[in-house]
Amino acid sequence: MTTQAVWQDGWYRFAHALASPNHGPRPAHTPVDLLVIHAISLPPGVYGGTQVQAFFTNQLDHSAHPYFETLRGVQVSAHFYIRRTGDLIQFVSCDARAWHAGESSHLGRSNCNDFSIGIELEGIDGDQFTSEQYESLTALLPAIAQHYPVKQVCGHEHIAPGRKKDPGDGFNWPCLQAALGWDTAFSSVK
Repeated sequence: MTTQAVWQDGWYRFAHALASPNHGPRPAHTPVDLLVIHAISLPPGVYGGTQVQAFFTNQLDHSAHPYFETLRGVQVSAHFYIRRTGDLIQFVSCDARAWHAGESSHLGRSNCNDFSIGIELEGIDGDQFTSEQYESLTALLPAIAQHYPVKQVCGHEHIAPGRKKDPGDGFNWPCLQAALGWDTAFSSVK
């Protein structure tokens, strides 16, 4: 009996794969050592649909909601998306550069997309996240850290202060820290 690998070419076995065209190569010899937590829902504050998946795969129907018109021509992605049910979707190989951080900086290094893995939670900044999302996140992060040289975990708000607010005050950093036992990895989180 053979055991299927947990990772294959940067794809996580326990995530539903839904490939996004919005990615590119990482710079050569760049270690992937940062995990960035985000929050997204489309339209903002509406949960349970498939609009985020459509957005990350360039298939969003911009006529379906007035807010979607503001996203026309925008091409973004994240490596992972965790629904409020805890379901995990992967859009980009972790070996590749997803387009999740935008203009960003962490510990003096700019362009965080180059050296980070982006994880989107279904939600909005300031809103609470579900226990199922925390459960999925606390299973995913150690799996990533076993495969990549992760040193830090932070929010989008920490790498793009003033520009981004997610995951926001509703995200329970102490709960995540306690569940993982990674106190030093959260040093940039206030």
